[in-house]
Amino acid sequence: MKWTLFLGFAGALFAGILLAQDAPRFFYSKSFPGSTPAYMQVTLEKTGDAEYKEALDDELALKFKLTEAETGEVYSLVEKLDNFKRPVESGLKVAFMGTKTFRLEKGTEKTEIQFNYSEDANAKLLWDWCERLTESAQHRISLDRAAKYDKLGVFKALNLLGSAIERKRVVGLEQYLPTLDRISKNESYMHQARTRASEIAEFIRSGAPPAQ
Repeated sequence: MKWTLFLGFAGALFAGILLAQDAPRFFYSKSFPGSTPAYMQVTLEKTGDAEYKEALDDELALKFKLTEAETGEVYSLVEKLDNFKRPVESGLKVAFMGTKTFRLEKGTEKTEIQFNYSEDANAKLLWDWCERLTESAQHRISLDRAAKYDKLGVFKALNLLGSAIERKRVVGLEQYLPTLDRISKNESYMHQARTRASEIAEFIRSGAPPAQ
């Protein structure tokens, strides 16, 4: 009986590993020498797990999670772009805005496209999503860094985050809650910063717009 149960558990575990290996992963990168950062990339799993890096060998990758709805929107656009099996580059003579890469990875299969500028409506929507993903990660990095090393700069980082939220440039909002709560409850931060952190956290939890 025990052996049968073990075999059943092992089979389920193996099947789970195979499913994980076959699950699609979306990859986006932008290379723009001379800009800051000059390179960035983000990967998004179907589970909503995301990872942001500013170098291929970045050992301080930032991990965060998108909601099911946010993840669904991204993957819906991937499907509308035929899983990157057709080009989207406009071919127009426009200024260089960085080399963007969309890639879909599924097991050993990979399909990708690169472009500088596209007039494809779905490509532009997905590009905007990717920009919001990277901006969200950068706000998180800035806020965490200020909270740890620059307490006088915390209020500025909070205002930048609040403004980005109001302009709907931030996704995966819950990733900020641990830092916001730490700031709002720690009297070593300025009262102004603690109040602002509390307002933004309240917005994330309840949907009430953060006060100006």
